Amino acid sequence: MHNDWRDNIIPPTATVREAIKAIDANLVLMALVCTDDGRLRGTVTDGDVRRLILRGGSLDEPVTAIMNSRPTTARPWHSPGELLTIMQATGHRRIPILDHRQRLVGVARLEEFLNAGPLDNWVVLMAGGLGTRLRPLTEECPKPLLPVGPKPILETILENCRDQGFRRFFISVNYKADMVKRHFGDGARWGVEISYLEENKRLGTAGPLSLLPQRPERPVLVMNGDLLTKVNFRHLMDFHLQHRATATMCVRESSLQVPFGVVQVEDQRLTGIAEKPEQRFLVNAGIYLLDPEAVDAVPPNTYFDMPDLYDHLLASGRDVVAFPIREYWLDIGRLDDLERARGEFHTVFLQ
Repeated sequence: MHNDWRDNIIPPTATVREAIKAIDANLVLMALVCTDDGRLRGTVTDGDVRRLILRGGSLDEPVTAIMNSRPTTARPWHSPGELLTIMQATGHRRIPILDHRQRLVGVARLEEFLNAGPLDNWVVLMAGGLGTRLRPLTEECPKPLLPVGPKPILETILENCRDQGFRRFFISVNYKADMVKRHFGDGARWGVEISYLEENKRLGTAGPLSLLPQRPERPVLVMNGDLLTKVNFRHLMDFHLQHRATATMCVRESSLQVPFGVVQVEDQRLTGIAEKPEQRFLVNAGIYLLDPEAVDAVPPNTYFDMPDLYDHLLASGRDVVAFPIREYWLDIGRLDDLERARGEFHTVFLQ
């Protein structure tokens, strides 16, 4: 991926949807709202877009509705050391550079001043489930090893994480654990390090975290082993850090259409009828980012699901946030989900 900031420029008349295309264009990871003569009007980050989604906004809104019209900026004469100081002081990883006429002449990226090597964050992939809804396919093969496209589901997940910079993996195993361990081994084939969290009894979707060999030093990415997604995990980590969260849950918008007219009543008086209304809500997407103190809250050797962990953190007054997924996401829980994944795989993952 290149980092030519010119590809990220959009006009003030652009929509949020057009801003997303600019954000995803390259490593700059920011839309730059500029006038025809090159003057910067504002910036839009991935976090700005996801906050719009959380409050139910439309991607067809004008970009000016969510842009930061007073972004932190720098000058061409600022040294790398000065730019790094500004980033550390403000928490911004991208800073537009303006000339004396407020025209955009570049974008400074934190990675230019630091060693942007592999990420030190651990990844925990939950792969111990029985896959009962996919029987009879899972009677001989654990769900994470079911093929989608040319490879098993879990292999696509692993490679996606690796390609985004992760190198240290833990895979929780229970049902047909030996098959998973034989397939992935120590991870050398993929250029990563893999260890296994072996559940002697079923521990739920959070309980295996208690089997980690030591306390993590950085936020841990936890993901169900039956998901196919194109989520940008660096966006997720930036969002988590910006909100100073103890735990972040990825969420996905879902909808349900009521097949009847819904009647509103006050006492005995009918006050209105909504004909077949559509209910929209956010659902757990099975991807989490947990600070070390959140991992500490998982009880040892106990069945414990992720909703239990998040309920505990909320009751403890910890900062817990939701990160809305706008990228491709599919939970392969049923046979029709598996067929859909197989039909979409080449378009989504091989282009």
